[in-house]
Amino acid sequence: MRILITGGCGFVGSNLSIFLKKNLKKAKIESLDSLFRNGSKINKERLKKLNIINHKIDIKNYKKISKLKKFDLVIDCCAEPAIETSSKDPDRIINTNLIGTYNLLKKCVVDNSNIIFLSTSRVYSIKSLRSLIKIKNIKNKINIKSKINESFETSLPKSLYGSSKLCSEDLIKEFNYSDNVKYIINRFGVISGPWQFGKQDQGFVALWLSRYLNKKKLSYIGFGGHGNQVRDVIHIDDVCEIILKQIKKFSIIKNELFNIGGGLKNSLSLKDLSKKCKTITKNTIKLNKIRKTSIYDVPYYISDNTKIKRFYDWKPKKNIDIILMDIYNWLVSNKFLLKKYFK
Repeated sequence: MRILITGGCGFVGSNLSIFLKKNLKKAKIESLDSLFRNGSKINKERLKKLNIINHKIDIKNYKKISKLKKFDLVIDCCAEPAIETSSKDPDRIINTNLIGTYNLLKKCVVDNSNIIFLSTSRVYSIKSLRSLIKIKNIKNKINIKSKINESFETSLPKSLYGSSKLCSEDLIKEFNYSDNVKYIINRFGVISGPWQFGKQDQGFVALWLSRYLNKKKLSYIGFGGHGNQVRDVIHIDDVCEIILKQIKKFSIIKNELFNIGGGLKNSLSLKDLSKKCKTITKNTIKLNKIRKTSIYDVPYYISDNTKIKRFYDWKPKKNIDIILMDIYNWLVSNKFLLKKYFK
């Protein structure tokens, strides 16, 4: 089996490439990544050590993609995930998230290959998610236990990022209908773990730990600045495990959409995260309050894993404390590497 992982030098793509290389002995794993970010260059070297080739191609360049060898499976991890980029650089969002997926689908048709698409919880309606918490300023801890399943409202607004990913989902389904491209779509919540570099656009959990570790300032932003927004978090190892299961069972389970995340047990507020980071690092930092809420922010999201558990008998293994300790240990052991690439 030949597998192409797009965004293969990103956080998720690199970890997944290495995991599949080690666990699918007969598979040929290759990466496609333009190496746009500093961290991509670090991850390229990790892949190189395992003889995983990276094709330095911009995903919007179909001419170059079309010249690649035939693949049996494409795993699309390539995305511009920064929500606020929606307003600052909309062309990058559309080119990477939508045109990129369209180009991969055309390649799938030519190769008669399957696709696993990494989508996002941000396809869900901002208004509907905000309606779960019917106040603008969340002064107290959120006590609701609602979990978001695959049928939750996806109407506008979502952010350009969320819209581009939902449009990509629709494109995949259209290519399934017209050209029989078989697919699995995974709407992931917050993914975190080692090799997430703790930078502004790299995920808030690693960012939080990195700031505490280095005694740098942080801010609670939005909803009054109290830090009571809630998210669930899933370890990158659990992400890799479920994708491996999906690959092995693709002939049986296909053309399905799943919500996947840490779930209720792995959910926490920013305030809770601050307490845990303080305990782990033994550092105290200044936490500012920015009361104004971004038009794209949501107060609450917890994934409902009911469907994915039913199909694969799977649930996350690593809880939030393990996730945080794994990130902390990685940040400490790689501090010189991080200083070299992120001055």
